[in-house]
Amino acid sequence: MKAKLLLINGLYLCLIWLPVIFLLPLQEVDIWNDNVDPKELLIERNSSQRLPRVLNFFPVPFVEECKSNDGRRRGICMNTYECRIQEGKSHGFCALGFGVCCVFTTTCSQEIFNNLTYFVNPNYPDWTTGMSSCQAKIKKTDPDIAQMRFDFIHFNLGQPNRTTGICEEDVFLLKSRNREFQLCGLNNGQHVYFDMEDSEELELTMTLSKKVVTRFWEIIVTQIPFIERTPPGCLQFFTGTTGVVQTMNFADNGRHLANQDYNICIRQEEGYCSIAYEPCHENAFRIAPNNEMDVYEEGSGDGDDLDSRSIDICNDKIVLPCDSDELIMPGFMDALPGSCSLEHCGLSLCPTNSERCRIESTATPFNIAVHFGPTLGHVSPDDNLGMCLQYEQQPCEY
Repeated sequence: MKAKLLLINGLYLCLIWLPVIFLLPLQEVDIWNDNVDPKELLIERNSSQRLPRVLNFFPVPFVEECKSNDGRRRGICMNTYECRIQEGKSHGFCALGFGVCCVFTTTCSQEIFNNLTYFVNPNYPDWTTGMSSCQAKIKKTDPDIAQMRFDFIHFNLGQPNRTTGICEEDVFLLKSRNREFQLCGLNNGQHVYFDMEDSEELELTMTLSKKVVTRFWEIIVTQIPFIERTPPGCLQFFTGTTGVVQTMNFADNGRHLANQDYNICIRQEEGYCSIAYEPCHENAFRIAPNNEMDVYEEGSGDGDDLDSRSIDICNDKIVLPCDSDELIMPGFMDALPGSCSLEHCGLSLCPTNSERCRIESTATPFNIAVHFGPTLGHVSPDDNLGMCLQYEQQPCEY
């Protein structure tokens, strides 16, 4: 009986004094100072200086995103020491003060091996000049990673060839074992998903021309696990009942890129059964047709005389699903009254006589297909600006 009482008293004393022991300032190095090397944490204990804060080696009970103390960047909530070991920087506290908001930043000639990493130009936040190339390797944080998401907060590289739309001077290239994707021009606010498949790492390469004087980029690289991946075939994936979608390099004095073949996907929100699209402004849809074909109609004269008219054929186009399979006219722009055009090109998304350009569809999933091939013929760059559409999902009518 006495032995049990002694054991209980001993455990009680340990519970009382254990927190006090860990609150003692055992180190003199301030690990909240970003100028301190983690290797210098082991120092002599007999110094008269003490930490202004409690040294926290306890693990953070959960891992989640957090906002940095400047309110702009995102980070991962983790233990202070782990943040420094993984080459991040602490920007404010999280998890009730048990962790810090750890922000990861890399630039050229470095590896990206943490989730939610900011890839920036070497002189960021200033413009970079005189570069000829930039490379980085992106490694999976876990074998379960299925995709990489790239959010282009700032993306200002050289424009493509104004006549052909091909990225010649500046090229941003993502390459894995089985696929690749390239980009150039101005793409602020855009994003892309890149499937990793069986690849363990991804190569990011920028080829930069001497003709372009200054460049500026800030790109968030997020690793997406298999359970959170986007639907197959979606280069872009938007959520929310309203939003704006654009083709790549949609900018003043720009033009859409050549050799682009991808899907823009919009998640159907709960309680919404249809979607409507409208151009962002009067010049927000300019995808010049490349060829013409003759279509014959019944003539007004006697006999079998036929009249012919020219129909624009969309080599470069976007495709919007129709509500039904009836009167679908692929390759024809409003060829018949009441018909549904799958393919859209030209200088307007809608017929020229429409007072308000608005296309509604109940076809699901809510996807827009972008098909830009190699440029054919001589088309004015001003007629190949690209596309900017506002979308709004419509509630179900029960």
